[in-house]
Amino acid sequence: MAQILIVDDDHQLRQSFERLLLAEGHEVRTAASGEAGIEAMRASLPEVVIMDVRMPGMSGLEAFRRMREIAPKLPVIVMTAFGTTETAIEATKMGAFDYILKPFDIPQVLKLITDALAAGRFMRGRVEVDASSASESEEALVGRSQAMQEIYKAIGRAAPTDATVLIRGESGTGKELVAKAIYQHSLRADKPFMVINCVAIPETLLESELFGYEKGAFTGASARRVGKIEQAHRGTVFLDEIGDMPLSIQAKILRLLQERHIERLGGRQPIPVDVRIIAATNRDLEKAVAEGQFREDLYYRLKVVTMRLPPLAERAGDTPLLAEYFLARYAREMHLQSPGLTPDAARYLAARPWPGNVRELANTVHKALIFNRGGPLSEAEMREAAEGQERSKAARMEVESDGRLQEWIRSELTAGEGRDAFDGLMDRFGSIIIREALTLSGGNRTRAARMLGLSRPTLLSKIDKYGLRIEAQVSAADD
Repeated sequence: MAQILIVDDDHQLRQSFERLLLAEGHEVRTAASGEAGIEAMRASLPEVVIMDVRMPGMSGLEAFRRMREIAPKLPVIVMTAFGTTETAIEATKMGAFDYILKPFDIPQVLKLITDALAAGRFMRGRVEVDASSASESEEALVGRSQAMQEIYKAIGRAAPTDATVLIRGESGTGKELVAKAIYQHSLRADKPFMVINCVAIPETLLESELFGYEKGAFTGASARRVGKIEQAHRGTVFLDEIGDMPLSIQAKILRLLQERHIERLGGRQPIPVDVRIIAATNRDLEKAVAEGQFREDLYYRLKVVTMRLPPLAERAGDTPLLAEYFLARYAREMHLQSPGLTPDAARYLAARPWPGNVRELANTVHKALIFNRGGPLSEAEMREAAEGQERSKAARMEVESDGRLQEWIRSELTAGEGRDAFDGLMDRFGSIIIREALTLSGGNRTRAARMLGLSRPTLLSKIDKYGLRIEAQVSAADD
């Protein structure tokens, strides 16, 4: 549940928004003017503000400017009628999270609010380099190894500059967390921070998501739209998994780095933007350049400052520290006292290889805590969580399971006669198989694709088709 403030002089619209958001489980406050909105914000800081730009008395833009002075990282979504999109775009340039046009599509509005809430929490939550100094709501980069000490130094040197940073490392080593730490210690820390995953967004939508578009640029473009890069003006853009970015879009990112302007889709007017670029990848970019899959000129533009995050195997001694950190964090979430680890469990974790790196370790600790039978987590509990000793039980039940599976298939075929039963069954099996591959790979989609004998793009399309939700990234496990 989140606290949301609606500022609009239209009583009916405020009521409609209130009913809609209350039904979604949010706490809603409303204000009929810009002045009242500022007072409501001073009384209790909301997580998101939705505000009209045209109101009697103080204008929406002036109210927004004052709100930014009070809470620079507060996401504000502005509303406008079709005839006033230029005003909305001006608000976006001033730092508004986004804007919506009246009349608006409810699913689109709800998604925008969800995105704004996530962005706000991301920007507000600090990253500490010492878990002992992190509050309950903060994340931490954990590790005392020499390799991690070098990362902390690099963050400290790069953060106060505007230099482009390229973060490299295997999946699950914590690249997004390092990007967040650079942003929060930078001179742009009170400005927007936009995260764009170059793989999670379909190629056909990525360009418009990054650069926006003009009205009529393509079928369905009924109004001008500001892209994420323009929204981040004077702030920071984090391009995650940039190694998988299509070549056509790489060219536009190169132009942004060289000329400091962009063009919206369907537009011909260069738009100046002031953004700092931080990029991350788990790919071998040198190999990608040699194979013509990544632009050499962009590669050199990105690697002004390069940070290589070490895999967990190279961080001797950090594994027990990380395990204790995750154990304490997940225990708080479950309203428990952290049970701690036995010495044998700590030694087991330190000796075990972690191909999924910090993310795999975090998931293992979480699972072990869920099934903990009381007392410190033992080596046996950690081993069971890590290696999945359910397999022996599954083998004993294989014959019985096969019989049940056949029975279920028969019932589905009977019930689904004439309704594409075959495709439906195959999709359900496909969804289960892909989910298990992702679980075994610790969320590493490249490794999961290899397990399945699929290409990475094919796997991503199936994840999208089946509506699979890859487990949320956590703390230093973030890729």
